[in-house]
Amino acid sequence: MATAALVTSYLAKQKKTSDKELADEWTKIEELYNEKLYNELTIKFTKFVHNESLQNEDALMQLYTNFLSSFDTKINPYGLVEICEVIAAYISDKNEAVNFLEKLKDKVKICDEAVWFTKVLKGNIYLSELNNLEETKKVIEELKEVLEEAGNVTPVHGKYYMLASQYYRRVGDHSNYYRCGLQFLGCSIDDYPKDQWADQAFFLGLAALLGEGIYNIGELLAHPILDSLKGTEKEWLVELLKAFNYGDIKKFNTMKTIWGKIPDLLAQEVKLRRKISLLCLMEMTFKRSANNRSIPFSEIAKETQLPDNEVEILIMKALAQGLVRGEIDQVAGVVNMTWVQPRVLDRTQISNMATNLDNWMASITSMEVLMEQKAGDILTN
Repeated sequence: MATAALVTSYLAKQKKTSDKELADEWTKIEELYNEKLYNELTIKFTKFVHNESLQNEDALMQLYTNFLSSFDTKINPYGLVEICEVIAAYISDKNEAVNFLEKLKDKVKICDEAVWFTKVLKGNIYLSELNNLEETKKVIEELKEVLEEAGNVTPVHGKYYMLASQYYRRVGDHSNYYRCGLQFLGCSIDDYPKDQWADQAFFLGLAALLGEGIYNIGELLAHPILDSLKGTEKEWLVELLKAFNYGDIKKFNTMKTIWGKIPDLLAQEVKLRRKISLLCLMEMTFKRSANNRSIPFSEIAKETQLPDNEVEILIMKALAQGLVRGEIDQVAGVVNMTWVQPRVLDRTQISNMATNLDNWMASITSMEVLMEQKAGDILTN
């Protein structure tokens, strides 16, 4: 830790710069330091550390060693990590950067959010700089349960979900990439550079299509990030996502001339057809009123464009994955549906649901009138 004499000497030296604006900044920092106004000093320093003249390893490390280390345990722990994030980014030896953050973690241990933040920063270095996927995975798994049980969304949540989504994208885990990507958008979309929205939207769209167990595509379709694809050469992806959301196999086939140019999608065509067939079955079930959910195999075969002998297998897969509930009547060649997995709905689907509710209310009213009419006959007999 820097001594008071060393700190005084360091500050005096910095104020001798020919840059008047920078010298004034140092004077203000010295005043706050001498008056022990650590909260104000933290705020001031968080901005100051981004000064253009300090953006190199030597200057930042001297700043930390000769000044910041003299009071780093007295300032806001989370603010300290924000300052040290800049310093760690300029440490050329990335293993040393990890060690720097590890030591920092001990200094901010009184604040959970600050500790979580240092771990996320370590994870970013492991992933982006050291290409150490194993250590990155450890950080993600270590923080996952802790953040889920935090009780409220903290500033660290968005940083964590960005780290996790980048890791899952790197290892080709489409499902977890999609889930973490959406969680990131829910936490930190306002802080995400808008010039990167289109790329993020495109990758999330592909992950929604390719991810195992991803059937709630409406959640992504409802997010404004997809608007960033409008007017671009990738706008077709939005229409393809809508086709999946509706289980529209005809549109899926029509668009093959476009999506077939994406190697990842073309290579997984069988998997994509299986998914859109399941979504088609879900949409067929959803559209029907509660008293009209006995669906003939022949109708399912027509909508999904599957051979008759594959329809029952499709229904069994949907039942096994919990997408629908019901019973198969092999003799009658129908499936009696009782439930369909809830999904985020668009306006058209909500409108259909409203129509079903209106019909249901009309049936109840009709039954009520019938009972009133028959009640007199029952009572008089």
